[in-house]
Amino acid sequence: MKIALIGYGKMGRTIEEIALKKGHTISLTIDLHNLADLTKDNLQKADVAIEFTTPETAMNNILQCFDAGIPVVSGTTGWLNNLDKVKEICIEENGTFLYASNFSIGVNIFFELNKKLAELMSKQDYTVTIEEIHHTQKKDAPSGTAITIAEQLLKELPNKKQWVNYKSEKDEELSIISHRIDPAAGTHTVKYSSDVDDIEIIHTAHNRKGFAAGAVLAAEFIQDKKGIFSMKDVLGI
Repeated sequence: MKIALIGYGKMGRTIEEIALKKGHTISLTIDLHNLADLTKDNLQKADVAIEFTTPETAMNNILQCFDAGIPVVSGTTGWLNNLDKVKEICIEENGTFLYASNFSIGVNIFFELNKKLAELMSKQDYTVTIEEIHHTQKKDAPSGTAITIAEQLLKELPNKKQWVNYKSEKDEELSIISHRIDPAAGTHTVKYSSDVDDIEIIHTAHNRKGFAAGAVLAAEFIQDKKGIFSMKDVLGI
């Protein structure tokens, strides 16, 4: 499989390392120094694109892949106000798109645990909070993973109406507490507290390899498909 890497920072390089070990080739790499190389012709030399860039550029990068007829996997967070529009365009152009706030297999299992625990706790008298820790170079807060966790909770907990990125005492607000500490790769905690006990589920990433391996797995999955997919499809959840 020939892969176009749109975004060649630490994550892009880790994806490259894993892809090459699996026998794939990198046909194109794009970073801040060669943005002019992100052309239709260059993209069409690849079988699939993996996009990890910035909230400001993600949507345009994805649309360029659609225009080139190239399946695209995106892990950029912080731009989700445009996600529904991108999905609409994907369908209109008969494209292929997979977005995930986190490609780690462990995190996606964590998501399923989070939904089930929230369902069990929906009628119990506990206070729930989310805490996330990432390295200081992470541009968005809260993390995309924390937002996914929060949105899952909002669907299951009837007293919660919205998430906020600070500690809130309002019953209807779900608090996400964000920390930026080096050299944290990423830790997410969901904690339910009461007068008698606490219940916590925690996922701690030790490095970027889990995210990168999942992104390559997603690219392998969508290579010959059409439509919109998620990591649930990739993992058969």
